[in-house]
Amino acid sequence: MDLATVLSALADPIRLKIVAELARSGGIACGQFDVPVGMSTLSHHLKVLREAGVLRVTPQGSYRTHELRRDEMEHRFPGVLDSITRAIGPD
Repeated sequence: MDLATVLSALADPIRLKIVAELARSGGIACGQFDVPVGMSTLSHHLKVLREAGVLRVTPQGSYRTHELRRDEMEHRFPGVLDSITRAIGPD
């Protein structure tokens, strides 16, 4: 996990919306995101965030739950995730 990769992953408006939703909810199943894209595009955005180290995926039976890696992000880059989620603001 490096800062340039994290910031690059967060540079997309859809991914910022995903991060904002996760920050508010704690964890969301894949099909439950409120974003204006199809499932294959959503899967791509989730993959970019996962590979950057911003979120983790946990299998839950027949679906997968996505959540922010808040503790790991805070340890590696103190204050960055909180600053970004504050800057996104409420919908």
